[in-house]
Amino acid sequence: MSSVNASPYRKNGRAPRRESATSAVTRRERDDIYLTLAGRYVGGHLWALLSTLGQFIRNPLANLMTSMVIGVALAMPAGFYVMLDNARQLTGVWDDSTQITVFLADTISDAERAALQSTISQHHDVSGVTYVSREQALAEFGADSGLAEAIAMLDENPLPPVLIVTPAMAHLTPQVAQSLITYLKSLPSVVDVQMDIQWVKRLSALLDIGQRGIYLLGFFLGIAILVIVGNTIRLIIQNKRHEIVVTKLIGGTNAFIRRPFLYWGIWFGLAGGIVAWCLVMTTIWYLKTPVGDLASLYSTHYELKYLGAIPGSAVILVGILLGLVGAWLSVGRHLRSIEPR
Repeated sequence: MSSVNASPYRKNGRAPRRESATSAVTRRERDDIYLTLAGRYVGGHLWALLSTLGQFIRNPLANLMTSMVIGVALAMPAGFYVMLDNARQLTGVWDDSTQITVFLADTISDAERAALQSTISQHHDVSGVTYVSREQALAEFGADSGLAEAIAMLDENPLPPVLIVTPAMAHLTPQVAQSLITYLKSLPSVVDVQMDIQWVKRLSALLDIGQRGIYLLGFFLGIAILVIVGNTIRLIIQNKRHEIVVTKLIGGTNAFIRRPFLYWGIWFGLAGGIVAWCLVMTTIWYLKTPVGDLASLYSTHYELKYLGAIPGSAVILVGILLGLVGAWLSVGRHLRSIEPR
């Protein structure tokens, strides 16, 4: 009895070494199982990725036709987006139409005028301020109207000094323009402020309509892409019906069978996104020269912008996402109807 009480395990309250070794082996085996499962999962996805890519490449004509249809559907909203973005850029060459004329009092001194000009130029919605003296304004009016001889007969100059204010076009909206006009009218020695903001309101309304139209077009064409991918995946499922039945007979799960078809959808979406990007870039390149020639006829320099890196990547990612969703919906619907008998 005393020998039992003298046992080192009982005395120190420690677990036997044999139990510690067993726990270590159990943890090691559990980790090995987790690594094996993770490896099989990654390996299964890698196999599905490469096998579907090989099948996609081995049948280029039919898959290219499907990818072209998807690409055209993606290129339409992407192309209209580029057109809208270039339309916004086009407003930058209309500086003369956006200039605000600030009429000053005749009694304003040069120091007061310089201080007022400096104050206006520091406003965050103003990109530039130009002073036009009374004499310069009268000379320009005579040259433009062809009445220089008649104006020279006047006893005094009837034109006031003015400041030509150019708003910042980067964020010019009707609200910003109206707020800037109100601010200029509140300044001392300002008699009147004139600006035609109707064209700004019209342009803003047109751009807003165009943006909403692009959203609607993209939504409907996105549904069309889902239908195209879903129908294509349905045909692939029908061609592999016997393989699916055999896989289910030997214990294959729906998740295992579904995996390759999802990668089919990804490949179709990726190819369609690349086709859409190529179509948009080719269209811009084709129109770039004639648009530049037209702008030169109006004594302006204008150059079409290409689809940027972020919008271009977004087009490809949207294509991949639509392909994946279309394949998921199609596989989920048709895979349940295929059961071994």
